[in-house]
Amino acid sequence: MDYLKTVVPSQLIAEKGSNMVVINPGSANVKIGLASWQTPVVVPHCIAHYMRGPMDEEAQIAKRNREQVFTSPLSSAQQSEREEAYHMIVSHLKLQPENHERVKESWFRKKDHSDGYNSQSKLNEETIFPWTYVREEKNSNSPDNGIDADDEADINMNEEKPEGMDEVNDSGDDEINDCTNTFRSFICGDEALKISPDQPYFLRHPIRRGHLNVSQFYPVQQISEDLYRIWDWILREKLRISQKNRHMFSAVLVVSETFDNREMKEMLSVVLRDLQFNSAVIHQESLSATFGNGVSTSCVVNIGAQVASVLCIEDGVAVPATGVTLPFGGEDISRCLLWAQQRRQTWPPIDTDPMGKPIDLLMLNRLKETQCKIKDGELNAFADVHCYKANLPSEVYRVHLSALNVPPMGLFYPSILMADEYPPPPRPWFHDYEDMLEDSSHTEFVKRSDGPDIFFSGYNCGLALPDSSESYPQKFRKEENLDGLAQAITNSILSTGRLDVQKKLFTSIQLVGGVALTKGLVGVVEERVLHAIPANEAIDTVEVLQQRTDPLIVAWKGGAILGILDYFSRDQWIHREDWVHGGSKIGSGRKYRDSHLLQTQAFWYINS
Repeated sequence: MDYLKTVVPSQLIAEKGSNMVVINPGSANVKIGLASWQTPVVVPHCIAHYMRGPMDEEAQIAKRNREQVFTSPLSSAQQSEREEAYHMIVSHLKLQPENHERVKESWFRKKDHSDGYNSQSKLNEETIFPWTYVREEKNSNSPDNGIDADDEADINMNEEKPEGMDEVNDSGDDEINDCTNTFRSFICGDEALKISPDQPYFLRHPIRRGHLNVSQFYPVQQISEDLYRIWDWILREKLRISQKNRHMFSAVLVVSETFDNREMKEMLSVVLRDLQFNSAVIHQESLSATFGNGVSTSCVVNIGAQVASVLCIEDGVAVPATGVTLPFGGEDISRCLLWAQQRRQTWPPIDTDPMGKPIDLLMLNRLKETQCKIKDGELNAFADVHCYKANLPSEVYRVHLSALNVPPMGLFYPSILMADEYPPPPRPWFHDYEDMLEDSSHTEFVKRSDGPDIFFSGYNCGLALPDSSESYPQKFRKEENLDGLAQAITNSILSTGRLDVQKKLFTSIQLVGGVALTKGLVGVVEERVLHAIPANEAIDTVEVLQQRTDPLIVAWKGGAILGILDYFSRDQWIHREDWVHGGSKIGSGRKYRDSHLLQTQAFWYINS
């Protein structure tokens, strides 16, 4: 205790965080780093597997099925709703009527070709992405691939692999170990998104729309294997933590509130069973975001790449009844940017397919981040647009983009963000003997026999609830709301039912996620939330909190802080031996791996 009174916070983080890895998995990106770091490594959360055999028509069909590239064209009613939302946004932003004749007069011009394979190209990295070189020039177990030479024998003899790993890795591993200049068996992260479409690889995203990407073509077992490969690759390549040394590290898993119980269990199994960390603890993303921003009470609005969520935190405790999930995010805004430009006839006549060619989505995301913002009046800009063709240098066009403030307004008019190309995963595939959607609200929570009478609610990380908590349901309520972001925030805060808490939350809105960096978003959120509050409510002030930490990594940073705070009461951590060998909690008579008890056990917290 004397140590805690005298230690400097930076010293505490440096000492205790040096052997603690914080993992924050998302639909589009995963953030991983040591808790002692200021910023994590941010890597696209995807993996490309090598396909054997010729890339004929049958192989192309199999590739699209494995990649789950399914399109569902909008119905006439949905198209009408989208057009109506577009006209409402144009009217609200006071944009001028479209003049196609004027657009044609200022037509785009084609620039010189750029060599996509030339790593020494002087072109700005902001505007061009080179194709990935998919050949393996060296032995796959060389130190350059993140495996130390001294570790190689130990890994080959003793490394535990997820069940069924050989089935996924049957695509030429023996060839690669013996030969040079062959295809890589799998490619992770940013490189996986930039593989030419004619190469024998299929791309997979283990998480989509805030859930494990389960389908008939992508079972849970293969998702776990892909999570293992991606995270293991990052640990080896980016953090330089070999398999045999991971028993000296603990892991903090920062998960979104959109995940179900079994999904958290699967990820925890990857961390403890497959990656072989010594111990792990789970923390909720929204709660971690408040710690990362240095506040104890806020309405956390997390706008990610594919999902937006709203959850209220009161005095460091999550209020599950306030949870709202919105089925859209930053990638939908990027596709809306393409749709709006094509509609206004400012986009070149090129094949831009953000679903079929992930490299096109990278380009659209970059254009959105650099050009889009929310403001009244005309918002035009010149930008470079690239046409990527299989194994050919990219063609560059100079384009005069217009109405760049329309796509981000889709957060408040979600009909314009129709998910015509990215449907949510089919939930019936989750229905098995451990239903991910089972109701655990009547589960008997486990608590310490010698501890005080506290609630071990998963979404509160086991912290004691405030005295007023009796009015809050203990079950996190997920719902899809298509009324827009402002209405979702208003409904979430008003569901607390107490005027004093509502006033505090309306003046403590915290924007989290990459979309939170959109210029002009703060002012629009404040304005539209204020107008969404019913007239009979005695609330007249809405304020968005100032960001003290980058909103893209604030949840990861908060997870690092919570992990270090948890270090001094280790009983809340789940140890590898307990989890792998049945998951029994000593003295509890329960098992960690019971799906309906995961929230209780994984968020175990000692209130001393």
